[in-house]
Amino acid sequence: MGDTIVSRSNVDLATILGPMTLRSPIVAASGTVGSVVDFAGAGDFSVYGAAVAKSVSSDPWPGRDTPRLASSGEGMLNAIGIQNPGIEAWAEQISPRIDTVAVPVWGSTVGHDAAGFAEVAAGLESAGVAAIEVNLSCPNLDDGHLFALDPTASAEVVDAVRSSTDLPIGAKLSPNVVDIVEIAASVQEAGADWVVLTNTVWGAGFDTKTRRPKLRAVVGGYSGAPMKAIAMRCVWEVAQALPQLPILGCGGVRSGDDVVEYLLAGASAVAVGTAHFAEPRIGRRIIKQLERYMTRNDINRVEELVGAAEPW
Repeated sequence: MGDTIVSRSNVDLATILGPMTLRSPIVAASGTVGSVVDFAGAGDFSVYGAAVAKSVSSDPWPGRDTPRLASSGEGMLNAIGIQNPGIEAWAEQISPRIDTVAVPVWGSTVGHDAAGFAEVAAGLESAGVAAIEVNLSCPNLDDGHLFALDPTASAEVVDAVRSSTDLPIGAKLSPNVVDIVEIAASVQEAGADWVVLTNTVWGAGFDTKTRRPKLRAVVGGYSGAPMKAIAMRCVWEVAQALPQLPILGCGGVRSGDDVVEYLLAGASAVAVGTAHFAEPRIGRRIIKQLERYMTRNDINRVEELVGAAEPW
């Protein structure tokens, strides 16, 4: 699963994210590739450095009522509510198949409190995942609460997860904050090996024919191409303020140029998310475009691009 990708252009695609070496700078984002193992037939994970399974909680969560997905311009609204079977059932279903996919699988933990996050993290480790993403930032939980809006609450969750597992962990943060650097610093201090910047931004939409909200919950997470500039700003601010904190950039990625932009801003790796719904095998196209960019610009290693933006 962790074999080096053979590049046709002989460029080195490997990158370092905290304690992990990824064979490729692109990661399949949580929530867009299911459990990873059940998406393998539709997608092509051979060019990814890792793939993150959909978030799991300690007990089953039913999710929100429909409609809970809707298009909105070039983006997408969702208020799914992290529907999942709970960690025990998830591990029973997925663990035996994790080694069958051609990519390292990361788990994603979510919960109503720090103890719940930690319980799931331990279960994910037992199930055989390679790393754990701590989902502090889902905007469509039933009570509307985001741990990622509070540095103390975020740190408490990460500290609990850190105490429950020896696996590398990343904290997925929210763009819906006043000071993203403050939150990033808090989770770094609590033991996160990297941060994911970012999750969706709050959004809403209305059907002009029915006059009803596009989502039953009205407000949900907005993702897709328009997210890129917002997430890029978060990556830049954190990279400038906390240069020792590795970053996985996420939001609006659809091309090799998008990946390059995130790398230049300071991300060490880049997650592809919503684009999977329209183009399940998008990773292969993105990598080909990245390789062409590197070849044309005499760049031998992806790591040469990380933080290489030149300010005015």
